[in-house]
Amino acid sequence: MALIWGLTWLPTKLGSEVVPPIFLAAARFVLAGLAYGAIALVQRVPLGMAQPGRVLVASLLINTGCYSLLFWGVARAPSGLSAIVNLALMPICIILVGALYGQERITRRRMGAIALGIGGLVLLFSGRTASPQEGTQAVLGLTAVAAATLSYAWGTVVSRPLMQAMHPLSLAFWETSLGAAGLVLVSLLVEGYDPAALANLADGRVVLSLGILVLGGSLAGFTIYLWLVRDWGAFRAGLYAFISPVVAVAVGVALADEPFGWPEALGMVVMFSATALALTEGRMRKAADAAG
Repeated sequence: MALIWGLTWLPTKLGSEVVPPIFLAAARFVLAGLAYGAIALVQRVPLGMAQPGRVLVASLLINTGCYSLLFWGVARAPSGLSAIVNLALMPICIILVGALYGQERITRRRMGAIALGIGGLVLLFSGRTASPQEGTQAVLGLTAVAAATLSYAWGTVVSRPLMQAMHPLSLAFWETSLGAAGLVLVSLLVEGYDPAALANLADGRVVLSLGILVLGGSLAGFTIYLWLVRDWGAFRAGLYAFISPVVAVAVGVALADEPFGWPEALGMVVMFSATALALTEGRMRKAADAAG
């Protein structure tokens, strides 16, 4: 799973060089929604929707808001650094949003994780200022990736009650399909309608990108993740956040000659330390609750 999700970042960037990035995200989730629907029909999973309003809000946050910002950001920033920002910030954003909803507690350890995460971001952004024009684009891209992470975390917190009320495949179908509809609308509003973009869907780079994103990222990766959460628990399954960015960085440096120097390396270490603090605190609290 970590390997698959680590390999999705560079194809996202390559596909965005041929078609507009939000349009690419919309195409990915339209195809993924159709695939989830077909699988649900084959497995005879009921596609009833519980709490439609909550499903719609979660869909717009997790898929429309997150992936419009994410794909737009990755098109402007190195794919490896985008992966670090997204995956290392995820548990921190979930803690912050969860605290607003009363689902999480802000402890000293978690405050330390948040501070480390901000420090890591500063280090990552500091390495993007060498070339003014290129650096500005990269900073804007990484900022969009950070905002996308917050949107995804917010949607995850909103989705938690739905996980008890709906079959996981049914929830994935609705969130993916409604999010795809939102992405189509955002793409039209932001990028406009371009017949050439539809024609470029047949380009080999876009076909490869969508194949990896839909078959790998959405279907295979997400299915493995659900299986791991069921058998390992959320903490151990969440350890992919330490591995996938390393894969993404290695692939970006090796295949796309993406820059990676000491500010990025130090920023990655600091952000991974923040992720470790956030994850281990949650595990320690669960162990204490179980002992009590």
